[in-house]
Formats: sequence, structure tokens, C-alpha cells
Amino acid sequence: QVQLVESGGTLVQAGDSLTLSCVASERTSRYALAWFRQAPGDEREFVAGVSRSGATAFYGGSAGGRFTVSRDNAENTVYLQVTSLRPEDTAVYYCAASSSVNPSTDPRAYDIWGQGTQVTVSS
Repeated sequence: QVQLVESGGTLVQAGDSLTLSCVASERTSRYALAWFRQAPGDEREFVAGVSRSGATAFYGGSAGGRFTVSRDNAENTVYLQVTSLRPEDTAVYYCAASSSVNPSTDPRAYDIWGQGTQVTVSS
């Protein structure tokens, strides 16, 4: 089964930008890929996703134009760029893969998850 490894999470200040990466252990072209985040005490929230081909991106309500998702199937990698970070963006960010064509906003649709990467935004 494909394995996902996220990286790029760190401590930043409000207003900073950050790029998260998620590398897969095998070809990603068979999967829709998504980013979720989860803050302590909260449910896992869909942030952004991209279709198998990379032609279509989807964003959750919290994205607010500050998130950009992209994928490089040649590198088996999906990225999440975040600008103008806010303290409320603090969470563990997870990468997930689904065999569907387009990403779902429901975390139950995914059976492949990375271990997560912590993003902390200080005010």
C-alpha cells in the first residue's frame, strides 16, 4: 500500500508563508490527493485537494484564498502553499490519498494517510 510522508511544518509568525510537501512511496497518478488539518479538540477538516490529473483543485471553506494545492506526479508529491498565516491555522496537517478521480471533503473517504506535520502560528 502506498505510504505518504508529510514535511514542512514548523513554527512561524502570523503573516508568514509556508509550503508543505507530501511524498508518496509509489506513483500518485492513481489517486486523488488532499490536505486535511486537525487542531486539538477539533474534527479533521478538509483544507484542499487535487484531482488525479492535477487539472482541478478543490478548497475547503477555511482556505479563504490563502491556500494553493498542487501536485507533481512525476515526483509523486503534492504541495500545499499557505500565505498570510494566522494563529487559527495552527494544527497538524495531514496528507491523504483516495482512489477516486476527484478528492472528497469527507475524511472517511480516504484510507491512506500520512503521519501529519505540525504547523504552529504565533501571533
